[in-house]
Amino acid sequence: MQVEVVRSSRRRRTVQARQLGEVVRVTIPATMTKAEEDRWVAEMLRRIERHQHTADVDLMQRALDLARGHGLPVPKEVRWVDNQRFRWGSCTPVDGTIRISSRLAGFPDWVLDYVLMHELAHLEVPHHDRRFWELVERYPLSERARGYLLAKETEATA
Repeated sequence: MQVEVVRSSRRRRTVQARQLGEVVRVTIPATMTKAEEDRWVAEMLRRIERHQHTADVDLMQRALDLARGHGLPVPKEVRWVDNQRFRWGSCTPVDGTIRISSRLAGFPDWVLDYVLMHELAHLEVPHHDRRFWELVERYPLSERARGYLLAKETEATA
């Protein structure tokens, strides 16, 4: 993928990236240093790649299949979100919505399915009590997926 950096004298703080065919155009403030430019170009490329991964996954269908296959409630909405920096997913049982962090894009399917199972279980049991964990454990790869996510969290803080 080719990158084109455009320095704008009108921009003060924000950075923008657009994919135009095979070219990613990153627009940055003209006052940005080369080091800041490099950091932001890498970040914007990572975001575009993550967005491409999320577009390939039908979260709602995955959640429906898991809910039906494991006897859990069916959500009203499941969507990717970019604003969860410290959680893999979240659920609002009152309205049946589940949000999945786009940081999971590109992770193995069985890890994504585990996070969906975790959030689906919250539709029935809002707290992390014994009953909740019994529901989550219906997913056969739950222990393995928890280990994978724990390793990823450790990687991110190292």
